[in-house]
Amino acid sequence: MVSLSKVDSPLNVRLEQYEGPLDLLLDLIRKQKIDIYDIPIARITAQYLEYLERAAELNIDLGAEFIYMAATLIHIKSRMLLPRDPELVEEGEPEDPRAELVQRLLEYERFKQAAEMLQERLQIEEAIWTRPRIQEFLGELDGPELSVTLFDLVKTFQEVLERARHRPSYGIEREEVSVGSMIQWLRQELSRRPERERLRLRELLLLQPSRRAMICLFLAILELVRLQALRVSQKDVFGEIYLERGKAFDSLQAGTLELAPGTLDYA
Repeated sequence: MVSLSKVDSPLNVRLEQYEGPLDLLLDLIRKQKIDIYDIPIARITAQYLEYLERAAELNIDLGAEFIYMAATLIHIKSRMLLPRDPELVEEGEPEDPRAELVQRLLEYERFKQAAEMLQERLQIEEAIWTRPRIQEFLGELDGPELSVTLFDLVKTFQEVLERARHRPSYGIEREEVSVGSMIQWLRQELSRRPERERLRLRELLLLQPSRRAMICLFLAILELVRLQALRVSQKDVFGEIYLERGKAFDSLQAGTLELAPGTLDYA
């Protein structure tokens, strides 16, 4: 096993905890300011294996996904050491064995950044909005419907993301999607329906072709709820969450709503 001192690992101060193997790999790459499109796979693999060894010495229980990633890294390393077969290249084999890993890391980083943004917004709302103001923020509900909290929205979003993990994925070109484009998409979806018609949050999320699109849509929903251009409700505890036009929807149509700084730029 290669020692930490030999591979110049950023983990030589303390053994950090990570949410998963991609979190560990991304931390190794970012701390060493490595170009994610040109990962030195031999060095990163050595550092990754060293982390697993130190975790085992400290009796830290790591999931099977960490072991699977170790095998994946070793496999990529071996492929890069072997001369490339011209026939396989002609048949469409990716030229760089690291390409799939790079795409997974970039997707994970986008999701992590979105999760951090959600956490920051939650902390801001908790610090600013008192309980009466939260009810105003969510809108006045008619009949027996229940108020929907941010926690309800996040819970539904997490469930849909987990479900989407098992959908088949296909190689497609980089999609042009952002929070701004999702705000416009929501506006169009609501505009072409009767005024009081409601949309199911879960169905809207599942319509999206990728996790990145789901994240942008969810952030767009949060922003429009904050501005009261969207109204959220549910009939039963833990029931389906519905979206419909809010008090400020006409202002959204007119383009006079002031979005939070940076909202339209997030992609």
